[in-house]
Amino acid sequence: MKKIFTIAFSMLLLVACQAQDVVDMTAKTGKPQSFGKEITQDGAISLAEMQAKLGDSDSLRVKVKGEVTSVCQMKGCWMTLTDDNFPEEIMVRFEDYGFFMPKTIAGRTVVAEGIVYKTVTSVEELRHYAEDAGKSKKEIKAITEPKEELRFLASGVLLLPEGK
Repeated sequence: MKKIFTIAFSMLLLVACQAQDVVDMTAKTGKPQSFGKEITQDGAISLAEMQAKLGDSDSLRVKVKGEVTSVCQMKGCWMTLTDDNFPEEIMVRFEDYGFFMPKTIAGRTVVAEGIVYKTVTSVEELRHYAEDAGKSKKEIKAITEPKEELRFLASGVLLLPEGK
């Protein structure tokens, strides 16, 4: 009986831990798709404007518009954004780990609402994100210094249809 219970529990745990793919519905509907808190495009600013508004502050609540450069390929639990006037990518994570993004949206435009903040990211965390993004072992091993950067904690994201 104990063996059956252990097998059943293991199977249940395996099924519960599998990442479900989030589907991009914008192509079918032609409308923006919302993730997390419902938001609109109204008032969204560029990443460069966000950085200027942040100035010397540690954090700022803001709504930004940018292009997705990569998404966690494990389950869509983070993405990176950039735009033409922003020198780097900014890591976007999702409030309370409450929602994920489709893994196939690199190159697409999103609007994200939340808090931008300054942080120092450890080598271990940078390597973890590089692994999640599917980087090579050589690229991961080349990460040897912590990085001072901006991060974004999104409460809601609006995935815009292609070409928008």
